[in-house]
Amino acid sequence: MTLKAKLLATLAGKNRGLLLKPGEAQVVLDVVDRLEEINPTPTPTEALDLLEGDWRLLYTTSTSLLNIDLPPFTRLGQVYQCLRPSTSKIYNIAEIIGLPYLDGLVATAAKFQAISEKRVDVKFQRWIVGLQGLLEYQSPAELIEQIEADKRFTALDIPIDESNQDNWLDFTYLDEDLRICRGHKGNLFVLSKV
Repeated sequence: MTLKAKLLATLAGKNRGLLLKPGEAQVVLDVVDRLEEINPTPTPTEALDLLEGDWRLLYTTSTSLLNIDLPPFTRLGQVYQCLRPSTSKIYNIAEIIGLPYLDGLVATAAKFQAISEKRVDVKFQRWIVGLQGLLEYQSPAELIEQIEADKRFTALDIPIDESNQDNWLDFTYLDEDLRICRGHKGNLFVLSKV
């Protein structure tokens, strides 16, 4: 079994890491470390064709993201990070499953700029929180189209001051359908291309 296959098998059915059994988190970290050593894309910030697209979160160590999954009222649905290198934009979209007709959405829009072969500087520009129905949410691609058209939503739609931000993201592994990143707060993200 390849390292990539081992990682995907370990993460299958683990709800982005929330359901890992004792010892499995260390297995994930060990496999991730080994995959990063053999990264097939040595300069990921220059591989725009590989970065482009919608990526679904498979695993993270980000407690702020995982804490959205707080039963009994809400549950974390799919989480996406959508990269648009042609416009230097990153969109984070977390679907929230709630009571009937009360499914929610948390989204951020940010711009990014490559500052090294592996690192991008990220400046968050907009934060959107609301009910999927009021936002007329259908898919990440449609939401991004509306954000790019500068639509204002019936939701919390808040501009973010980017002047004092010091956010970055390192792309530590990148191939056609798997991306591993490490963020400025030490969080690990494993994503697959949709």
